[in-house]
Amino acid sequence: MVNVNDIKNGMTIIYEDQLYVVLDFSHVKPGKGAAFVKAKLKNLRTGSIVEKTFNSSIKVEKAMIEKRSMQYLYANGDDFNFMNMETYDQIDLTKDQIGDDAKFLKEGIEVFITFYQGEMLGIELPDKIVFTVAKTEPAVKGNTTNNALKEAYMENGLMVKVPLFISEGEDIVISTKDGKYDSRA
Repeated sequence: MVNVNDIKNGMTIIYEDQLYVVLDFSHVKPGKGAAFVKAKLKNLRTGSIVEKTFNSSIKVEKAMIEKRSMQYLYANGDDFNFMNMETYDQIDLTKDQIGDDAKFLKEGIEVFITFYQGEMLGIELPDKIVFTVAKTEPAVKGNTTNNALKEAYMENGLMVKVPLFISEGEDIVISTKDGKYDSRA
């Protein structure tokens, strides 16, 4: 158990039988009345974000989360195969377990898979991933409006808006936070 005054960003806690990661918190000490803690929490099972206000005397249970480095190997229908980099054990995760992050998966990338008491909670992608442009329209000479973008399809089918100067076969960096073009590789 940990006092709510001692929580920090990134800490995983159990509150009301739910597993949360602390996204943001602030200690508030009003002129009158007792101090309290406002926290923004993300439910690790549902992905929903809630704001909670805790009395400063409350204690919460700290959850021990295990992160394993895994390499993405291949997709088999709606199942995705990952291999533990140390033990070479392989696990299959479904599209439902991975969610929207599935669109960023590329053979050979390393991800972190988080577990709580044997239960798989989700995957953590690298911030940026390099993809090869498989298909895009060629740039038209004279079509140079400011920040003009065109559609480009990556090797795994992901569609991203890219600047006009990007051509097929080029490697580009894509941010996994928002799914947008970042730079040339």
